[in-house]
Amino acid sequence: MKLQRKGTRHSHRGVIGVESAIVMIAFVIVAAALAFVVLNMGFSTTQKTKNAIVSSADEASSALEIAGKVIGSGHVAAGKLNATAIPIKIVSGGASINLNPANAAIRYISNSVEHGNIYAGALSTGTHDTLASAMQQAVTDGYINSNPVNVTSPVETKAIFYFNVNRNNNFILDQGEHGMMAIAFSDAERPQSLDIIRAEVILPTGAPLTVERTVPNISASVVDLG
Repeated sequence: MKLQRKGTRHSHRGVIGVESAIVMIAFVIVAAALAFVVLNMGFSTTQKTKNAIVSSADEASSALEIAGKVIGSGHVAAGKLNATAIPIKIVSGGASINLNPANAAIRYISNSVEHGNIYAGALSTGTHDTLASAMQQAVTDGYINSNPVNVTSPVETKAIFYFNVNRNNNFILDQGEHGMMAIAFSDAERPQSLDIIRAEVILPTGAPLTVERTVPNISASVVDLG
């Protein structure tokens, strides 16, 4: 007859129960860790997708916008434009823009001519209230050889940028600053009534700012191009 110590069977069952609990806890911990990894991968993928969408949206939209009416300097007797000025600023929430000629270009197209880049430079110091004043400063700075507003056309069609609101006296257009992208036309390339003129401000990132206008009847020295 075999003798069994009292309580031994129950002790073995208790040990087995503890081992099972430990194994189950281990499985739970591993499952939780795997779930955490999967969630992290999901969040990472979502963030990358969001960044890609934002980047694509930035590339598809222009960093600049028109900030008012486009005006022109007209020669009434000849029925032609001597120069135009396009008011621009940074879009709401946009980053600062470097308007140094090394970082920007202006493409110009009209009924009779097309230029890949007519941008000469920016008047980085001070402000100008009139197109005539800005063009005279552009002559002084060597961007153009004569002031078209005074009915003396430059040799080549060129574009300049000047500030109406200038906080830092540099080539950077910041939030809160405003300026004009002005085009001085050579004598042979001056637009006349019903001509369609188009300028594209091209920057390293984002879509170009495109401005297209039809030249109205020129009956005054200051022409409203809308």
